[in-house]
Amino acid sequence: MNRHALFTASILLSAAGWTLGPATAVGSDAPNSAPAGGNPPPSSEASYASPVCSAADTYFLEEVWNKVGSQHCLKCHKPGGDADESKFVLQDPAKDTDPGRRASLRHNRMAFAQMAALAEGNQSRLVLKSIGELKHGGDDVLKPGSVGYRILEDFAGRTTGKQEWKASAADAGGSKNARPFFEGVTMLDDRRLLRRATLSLAGRLPTVEELAAVQKGGLKAMGPVLDALMKEDAFYDRLAEAFNDIFLTRGYDDVPERVLDYEHFTATREWAQKYDLSSIADPKERQKAKYKLVDTFREAILREPMELIKHIVREERPFTEIVTADYIMVSPYTARGYGVFDELHDKFHNVEDPFEFIPVRLKALKGRSARTNEESATGFYPHAGMLTTFHYLKRYPTTETNRNRLRARMYYQHFLGIDVLELAARVSDAAAVTAKFKVPTMEASECVVCHKTIDPVAGLFQEYYALPEALFGPRKEGWFKDMFGPGLEGEGMPPDQRWRALQWLGERTAKDPRFASTMVEHVYYVLTGRKALLPPKALDDPAYDAKKRAYQAQRKEIEDIASRFAKGGFNLKYAFKEWIASPFYRADATGMADSQRRAELADLGVARMLAPEQVERKVAAIFQKPWGKLKDKEFALLYGGIDFKEVTERAADPSGAMGAIQRLMADEVACGNVALDFTTEPAKRKLFPDIEPDVLPDSSPDAEQRLRKAIVHLHQQILGRYDAPDSAEVGRTYRLFKDILSDAQERKNVEALESYFCRGASDQRAPDPKYTLRAWRGVVTYLLRRQDFLYE
Repeated sequence: MNRHALFTASILLSAAGWTLGPATAVGSDAPNSAPAGGNPPPSSEASYASPVCSAADTYFLEEVWNKVGSQHCLKCHKPGGDADESKFVLQDPAKDTDPGRRASLRHNRMAFAQMAALAEGNQSRLVLKSIGELKHGGDDVLKPGSVGYRILEDFAGRTTGKQEWKASAADAGGSKNARPFFEGVTMLDDRRLLRRATLSLAGRLPTVEELAAVQKGGLKAMGPVLDALMKEDAFYDRLAEAFNDIFLTRGYDDVPERVLDYEHFTATREWAQKYDLSSIADPKERQKAKYKLVDTFREAILREPMELIKHIVREERPFTEIVTADYIMVSPYTARGYGVFDELHDKFHNVEDPFEFIPVRLKALKGRSARTNEESATGFYPHAGMLTTFHYLKRYPTTETNRNRLRARMYYQHFLGIDVLELAARVSDAAAVTAKFKVPTMEASECVVCHKTIDPVAGLFQEYYALPEALFGPRKEGWFKDMFGPGLEGEGMPPDQRWRALQWLGERTAKDPRFASTMVEHVYYVLTGRKALLPPKALDDPAYDAKKRAYQAQRKEIEDIASRFAKGGFNLKYAFKEWIASPFYRADATGMADSQRRAELADLGVARMLAPEQVERKVAAIFQKPWGKLKDKEFALLYGGIDFKEVTERAADPSGAMGAIQRLMADEVACGNVALDFTTEPAKRKLFPDIEPDVLPDSSPDAEQRLRKAIVHLHQQILGRYDAPDSAEVGRTYRLFKDILSDAQERKNVEALESYFCRGASDQRAPDPKYTLRAWRGVVTYLLRRQDFLYE
């Protein structure tokens, strides 16, 4: 051991208020480098402010940790990881309850410094381990000469005193990017922000009263407006729609009632097919009624998981109940499927309403034989929010080879925001690994890095394994012995908790800081249609620094909102209000010439098309009736929609088919509304309240101003823009209107009536002798094809 190097590292660490006492000496027989109590003692303000420490801390965070430690080392070297018994154990900052992540980052810097201080020959053990030398279990995570390798080599030189701590661009925290992150970014004004929020969350335009309140009070007035909006039924419909995009629980195989397994619900799950409809005399009508009853029951049962989310949010209960709720939501129709309708009958307001949902605790499941009866210490089914809903379990099924690993993977993705497939690279030679190890998933490092994380969680689902349905019932042979035992990230599940294993998991999930951050990310997705940024990995990417800064800025916002969300009792409405007030949601346009700056701001502003459902709601909000065609499932899929099964990601970029649908929508919506609006009395018009078809560009001295004023109103109504009459945007639309009229005047034998398919309020072809109705129709068509309408 290089005692001089260790002494030098101790001096540098002491400058930060840390010590390397006997309990933490590197090279001892201790199982890891953490001091007693888990974390290093906090530094004093005086020592922590020293120039050497400041440079060292910033360099470690920006270079060593962000570019190497978090991307490569943390996967194995953490509690519960493949290398948790080594002397180099790190702490995951995402699990640090301190919003600043100070304790975990200090611990990690000390661990890196300790390892860097040890030498083998003339090189640091930290550097040698990273390239697969010295029997590193993770083999070569870095290549000699790579950017990451040079960073560790530089850090080791600085730590051992071979290289002086000098302030560099990295040490200064990227001083070249010292400008405020949102500098030069245009923000939506309060009126447009309100419109964006009301359309997104409730599918409607803001009311006159809401606009007045926000214009008077600014962002401070937005909170009360949103509080009222988030009590509307439309908000909860949107909430269910968006979280269905995330959990995809409508997309399981089989008919919906088969979510209730044969073993426990065989007598009740097909009640609708057996329901007595003999009071309907006509056989054909009776058959139609039965089809409708079955379809309604199926729709009700598909809605159940999202009704849980709606109930939690509507009642302003802690959103942790998504993994801890000791109940499910049932309606009069689905209660019959569970066989509990009679006991719940009096709790429903209307037993004929298939979509009135109430919270219910199911009793422990009883099977067709005693062997399949559920063991329960309480006599009740061990509900754990979404985790134990049969819909979630059926949507993410298992097999004899998968062994609940899909469920474990989705648990991490949905509730902790972790993609376990990113923990390690794919095995390059599976045959060689299988030949070398008896149980590769427990012995081969390239397998263990993932399986030591997911297999314990897979084991927590072991009570849901009775194949082929795998809804409820343990494996006949007992749980697999060639898997890591049930637990969560190093904590084993006590055997007496097996009957309530998913409740045990949900309780720990709710307390994990990553849960709050993940729920905040879900809300960001609901509002923007975009997933949170991931840290950039390509260190040699010319835009790496810009992408890293964008990720860090967004991550800080997510963690700040998550911290307040958790302290506020996990009320999900709070997260919605926080995001809407955030500059990440209010950003409108960037227009930066600098390529690095463009890379930083690439995820801001208008970035994604509206989904089919949102297009329909927006058309209905503006024109008082939807277009309708995007409500067809097949047509919606063509426009980038999803079916929750095979197609699970909404299209972010338009295809040729989507462009054709946009044109068709614009043509038909304009056709169906322009003449109709003009033939309605002016006080009731939505599009043209202050203009008549006889106003032509040169018909009077004030004609142009009147036409421009009408265009201003159209821009506001359709696009949400507040343009001045003399603005370039209004001028462009005005020229289009004028040019359409000019083209018509040059043609001969132009019919003096609007098209038969674009009839007015009287259902008759509207007179259009000057072609103005058709010119306005062209204007509306143009506006409906604008990015301002299709993207928001």
